[in-house]
Amino acid sequence: MTKQFTVGDKVRVVALPAYVKTAEPMPMLRPPDVIRIGEEGIILDRRPGGYWGVRFAKGAFLMESQYIEKVSVTPQTHQSDE
Repeated sequence: MTKQFTVGDKVRVVALPAYVKTAEPMPMLRPPDVIRIGEEGIILDRRPGGYWGVRFAKGAFLMESQYIEKVSVTPQTHQSDE
């Protein structure tokens, strides 16, 4: 089952792969500890081979759908102290 995301969606890491690939023109393999479970990122684009380009705090990486989930955004109400 492949999850579908849209560019700009906020996602959360739910599991770590054995390694992660950088989202560069020539992807490089990195150890999985450059990201952590629960870390949130933004979908940049869809890549061939079932990968999603995701921007995290430490850079952009290619993630498969099974390792990420969409973060549900709840509307926040702002209260003023007037």
